[in-house]
Amino acid sequence: MTLQFLKELQNELEREITFQGDSAIYYSYYKDMLKAPSFERGVYELTHNNKTVSLKTINAVQQMSLYPELIASVLYQATGSNEIIEPVYFYIGIVFGLQGIYVTALFVTSWLMSGTWLAGMLTVAWFIINRVDTTRIEYSIPLRENWALPYFACQVAALTGYLKSNLNTYGERFCYLLMSASTYTFMMMWEYSHYLLFLQAISLFLLDSFSLEQSDKVHEVYKIYIFSLFLGYLLQFENSALLVSPLLSLVVALMLAKCLQMFVPHKEHGHMLKFLEVKFGLNMTKNFTMNWLLCQESLQAPSRAFFLRLTQSSVLPFYTLVLIICFFSMLQVIFRRINGKSLKETVTLEDGRIGERPEIIYHVIHTILLGSLAMVIEGLKYLWTPYVCMLAAFGVCSPELWMTLFKWLRLRTVHPVLLALILSMAVPTIIGLSLWKEFFPRLMTELTELQEFYDPDTVELMTWIKRQAPVAAVFAGSPQLMGAIKLCTGWMVTSLPLYNDDDLLKRNENIYQIYSKRSAEDIYKILTSYKTNYLIVEDAICNEVGTTRGCRVKDLLDIANGHVVCEEGDKLTYSKYGRFCHEVKINYSPYVNYFTRVYWNRSYFVYKINTVISFQS
Repeated sequence: MTLQFLKELQNELEREITFQGDSAIYYSYYKDMLKAPSFERGVYELTHNNKTVSLKTINAVQQMSLYPELIASVLYQATGSNEIIEPVYFYIGIVFGLQGIYVTALFVTSWLMSGTWLAGMLTVAWFIINRVDTTRIEYSIPLRENWALPYFACQVAALTGYLKSNLNTYGERFCYLLMSASTYTFMMMWEYSHYLLFLQAISLFLLDSFSLEQSDKVHEVYKIYIFSLFLGYLLQFENSALLVSPLLSLVVALMLAKCLQMFVPHKEHGHMLKFLEVKFGLNMTKNFTMNWLLCQESLQAPSRAFFLRLTQSSVLPFYTLVLIICFFSMLQVIFRRINGKSLKETVTLEDGRIGERPEIIYHVIHTILLGSLAMVIEGLKYLWTPYVCMLAAFGVCSPELWMTLFKWLRLRTVHPVLLALILSMAVPTIIGLSLWKEFFPRLMTELTELQEFYDPDTVELMTWIKRQAPVAAVFAGSPQLMGAIKLCTGWMVTSLPLYNDDDLLKRNENIYQIYSKRSAEDIYKILTSYKTNYLIVEDAICNEVGTTRGCRVKDLLDIANGHVVCEEGDKLTYSKYGRFCHEVKINYSPYVNYFTRVYWNRSYFVYKINTVISFQS
């Protein structure tokens, strides 16, 4: 019985270490909710959490947007799933279920725009084939965006239907209610949702500015934004970031937002502006955190491989064609409006004016805005690429788009309407057969090749902590590893892989000093200031060989600490101390005076912080 219990614990530990960094933190709180004696008690412990970060009480629900974990824990217990399925599989199942809703919403949006289900099927096919660039679900399941973006896709589908000119009263009411519910849910699930809604609001503002849609519809959407922002503010523990968000500034008016920014201070936008200044070369900094973020792959410009993948699946060429046709048709409508020409109330297929449809104009503006950001920051491609698939599929399946093109070409040899109808069915069919032939066998092969994540060194470390370390011990190390320790052991840590809190950012930078050229005494003072009991040095960081020059953790620390002068060709300056993570392994004075090695394997070295310092010669 004991052996069986230990085996189950080992299996659970091996599953949990697959959650890395911030994903581990999110899932650990889901586990905490399931262990709580009641839902109310669990929520209270999360909102007054002093068992995660040493010397710090945090409202984890507000700071980390843990509403998905609260909902998942309630569903798990309310449905009686605890008797038939393990918590981890229930949690994963919900996220993958939301991805199904995500794809379905894209299917519906493309169908609404084109009028044919073929466009929806093609959207789904392109989404799945380009899943490396459309979603991060395969790499990190608990990410907030994986919970939130399906609701945004539902909101976009509802907005698309709402903007259609020929919608009946009941359909309009349904779209409005769905749009309201999905907007609010999206805002609750992701702390950065209001930035994406800000881009959407700009698109609607431009649509309204050229009188390309009845103003009352756009203003109704604005009301949804305002309602969702203030309701989110109240239910997210008075989240001041929502009150000073650019979305509210745009919708409510500049003067009102200015007053709020005077009375409701918030530092999120300051961090964002500093990051953008450095990103676009408008400023330079030696700040470790800022440079470390800039070195992350997700914040670099997209690689050639990204565009090559989209081209090989044929979605990028067709997207470009559709966007060009819709954009220039939209410009024609705008210039016609500027010149005082009235627009037709009902646009027929023979007119060839796809740019007069308000839902098309909205999607064109929105995709251009998202695409512009994705061209600068690769991590934003996950917002843009799904709509690339949707817009490309809509276009090739839309007779109106082909008719617009034929009007420009002044086609006379074949009846343009007939040819447009034929192409709107033939082109997607040919694309679908081509994708099936090329990608379906590859997709089936990937599904049959089940890969297992296995990291024996990390499993050994977690096992040692649970068996040997005191329950009240506090661990220090890289934020990513601390997230795994919080999840797998429940022990208290000094830092977390979160970047929206000034104190946590400063803690991360201070703890990372274990990889810098600082003295043993300096490191000891930093660690003891956070009541640290154990220090974990990772060999992968200490001996890191980075592919990007100057982006290794130790390089960034040397720059921040003045041990490297960037402006003089990375010329090393004098430091009388060796790199701490190397020196502490040698076990000589003064390092052994402050730190005692208690465990090690191929990847990790664990040192106990000495409470009584004995100086040796």
